[in-house]
Amino acid sequence: MDNLGPRDDSPFHAGERSVQERLGIGERMLGIGQRAIRTWMPEQHQRFFEQLPFILAGSVDGEGRPWASVLVGQPGFVQAPDAHRLEFSARPIEGDPLSQALVPDARLGFLGIELHTRRRNRVNGRVVQVGADGFTLAVEQSTGNCPRYIQGREFEWVRDASDLRPRSIDALTSLDDEARAAVARADTLFVATAVPQQDGDGDRGADVSHRGGRAGFIKIEDDRTLLVPDYAGNHFFMTLGNLQLNPRAGVLFIDFDSGDLLSLTGSAELVWDGAPELQAFEGAERAWRLRIESGLRLRDALPLRWKFRDWSPNSLATGTWEEAQSKRQAEQD
Repeated sequence: MDNLGPRDDSPFHAGERSVQERLGIGERMLGIGQRAIRTWMPEQHQRFFEQLPFILAGSVDGEGRPWASVLVGQPGFVQAPDAHRLEFSARPIEGDPLSQALVPDARLGFLGIELHTRRRNRVNGRVVQVGADGFTLAVEQSTGNCPRYIQGREFEWVRDASDLRPRSIDALTSLDDEARAAVARADTLFVATAVPQQDGDGDRGADVSHRGGRAGFIKIEDDRTLLVPDYAGNHFFMTLGNLQLNPRAGVLFIDFDSGDLLSLTGSAELVWDGAPELQAFEGAERAWRLRIESGLRLRDALPLRWKFRDWSPNSLATGTWEEAQSKRQAEQD
């Protein structure tokens, strides 16, 4: 019988451990991680994935660039026949880079998130079968995530779930005016990272995570550079740990009103506490800076829309870059 209890090895790879040790929490996080980060999915997570109308995916293309993507289908398009397997009856949105990465043995990361309940769970694994209508994932890592920084939204279908043809696809090498406006009003982004295979060292391959805050929490430094604050979380540091080993990242912005997708990929660097730009930003403990190399805008790509309901209380306790600038200016005056 499979062992579905706590693990006795470390679930963290070298990058994650280095961030935890820098903050003096490495020993404490080992025990927490052994209980919370599993090599199998608990029953609650299995049923959670099966009820979702969409799921986020993290992948790496042939050039080693991480991309964050979204898969869509009527609830039930993801099935968990057991604790070690997920079956997807879905294909990527036309033009999405996930299409290139969806091959046998690819190591992908997934984030299931319900905006109306603020629940989210992560699962990573290896593709073991690909067919015309979907694929199967062998689960290698599974963990729950806290509901912090998730804005409440209610979803509805606006067309058939199988209609995944964007009305247009624009290639980007920098932020044009439309992309800048999308980033400026965003209160949510999804970030994909990846690390090379390191057997026996808590490796996860590709990974995808959520970031949220008040509109204006992402700073546009120039037309090819974004600065994203990092708030208090579960201290696993999966995203930041990956960036310690592989400074590449992809981000996805979903326009919940129009169904547009803005997907960007590039190189990232960590900005640690004490940096001048962070000192006046309420709630920011660290940040990461993304230098954009390539991107895509998929217009009206999603058959779903979301209606804003309420702010996460945690998001409301954080700042914006405009407020941080005003605070710094006031202190200087």
